[in-house]
Amino acid sequence: MTDGRARVRAARSDDRAFVVEAAGRLAEFGAPTGRTEEEIVAAETRTLLRHFAAPVSTEALLIAENGESRRLGFAFLETGTDYFTGELHGHVGILAVSSAAQGTGAGRALLAAAEDWSRRRGYRRLTLNVFAANRHARDVYEHVGFSAETLRYVKRID
Repeated sequence: MTDGRARVRAARSDDRAFVVEAAGRLAEFGAPTGRTEEEIVAAETRTLLRHFAAPVSTEALLIAENGESRRLGFAFLETGTDYFTGELHGHVGILAVSSAAQGTGAGRALLAAAEDWSRRRGYRRLTLNVFAANRHARDVYEHVGFSAETLRYVKRID
């Protein structure tokens, strides 16, 4: 899959270090209230390392790269179940683009590949979550056709 200068392929074992390093960017936008940046990166890294160790058929890890095979970003895809209908759907669990690749079309290429992955499985929806304060990501998602469906509120009670 190609979008401008970025093409997308399935991850390989030699992508592990890049994916773990790129996952560190997920805290650059600041942690939501009640969360720490370390907590966010640790959880995402655990998910990614688990996938590398034991991938399952309901998931995919995709890598965006440029024409010189330089890695630009990744997307971790999962199968979800719609709360309201029980229908299976694609879900972008994690998406990260390296700071050097921001604005190159890598994120859009990964989202397009996520749509293709979902479509090939017969899913009619693709979902993702984004931190409310990450305005840049929200703008990108809205630009490519995503719209907010719910807002999740959290209250710490400890």
